[in-house]
Amino acid sequence: MPPPAHFKEILNQWPPQRVQELILSRTRIDVERALTAAGSMNAENLAALLSPAAEQALEPLAAVSAGWTRQRFGHAVQFFAPLYVSNFCCNGCRYCGFNSATDKTVRGALTVDEAVIEAECLARQGFSHILLVAGEDLRNTPPAYFVELAGRIRHLFSSIQVEIYALTTEEYRQLVAGGVDGVTMFQESYNRDVYREMHAYGPKSDYDNRIDAVERAATAGMTFVGLGALLGINDWREEGFYLGLHADYIQKKYWRSCVSISYPRMRPAFGGEPPPVPVSDANLVQLMSALRANLPDVAMVLSTRELPGFREKMVRIAVTKISAGAKTTPGGYSGATDAEAQFEVADQRPLAEVAQAISAMGFDPVMKDWDRSYD
Repeated sequence: MPPPAHFKEILNQWPPQRVQELILSRTRIDVERALTAAGSMNAENLAALLSPAAEQALEPLAAVSAGWTRQRFGHAVQFFAPLYVSNFCCNGCRYCGFNSATDKTVRGALTVDEAVIEAECLARQGFSHILLVAGEDLRNTPPAYFVELAGRIRHLFSSIQVEIYALTTEEYRQLVAGGVDGVTMFQESYNRDVYREMHAYGPKSDYDNRIDAVERAATAGMTFVGLGALLGINDWREEGFYLGLHADYIQKKYWRSCVSISYPRMRPAFGGEPPPVPVSDANLVQLMSALRANLPDVAMVLSTRELPGFREKMVRIAVTKISAGAKTTPGGYSGATDAEAQFEVADQRPLAEVAQAISAMGFDPVMKDWDRSYD
């Protein structure tokens, strides 16, 4: 049988009802078998480790996860910082503080000159990996904006990545030529019905265009591609299963790109809604450990949405990349605007303090592990 030409072919084989039935049917014996077989992706084993039956095996599951993390990544923990350039957005995502329907949100967009100043602030702190973030705002931040900005700051950073709206393949190629080497694109929810309910209008309401974007980015030559689901808007077990399928597919088809998975839990946000399906700390440990047991080579990201103690716990178990000192407001590092933040930051420690805490645990804080030697 030929390999699937697109991830949607795999999605069609796994409708939500089938996924739920598989997960809920797993037994203790299935969990034990999956723990023994850890180290490669298997849909049935992933379902077992995500299942309610695996809740009683959380400690051995976390231990297996930690073992694979150390084997593949050692004790290195990479640091990065997000740089928000605009909180204008034309989408109607119900959970987001940038929601265009929230007319009381204080909006702000940085000029390229202002964004360069923000980037310089981060470089002075010691960051070498940066993530440019924006709402869907083609008026203030079209694709050409990111091409220009990347070109002006690429000498400051070893890696510049973007977390923005979905682009065409040619637009991603323009970003690559300008110095952008990675894209993070959260599907938010792989369940079409939930996705439709949460994204009532705007370009982001197009599920297929959103899920195609990762492959367009990889096709365009992005070195790093990041996946994720917004935890709290749907059953986390179901989302975890689809994340595993998606990451495995991207790894195999676009093997020149490095794949990462982020685990953003919904946080309080001005104009946003509370999570309809809350995800506990234990749930998140199980989710990350289950995916690590099946995807040992995938980088795992945990942002400042999470509290310090929990982030450090997850560094021991699965996390290989974290942010620090993050501001989710355009101009937040230099005070350029009074714009509203996307969400509340839970870990407000500066980079130096987080790095010191990581070092005290016996891990190696890494500010730079990538360089454009071919430029």
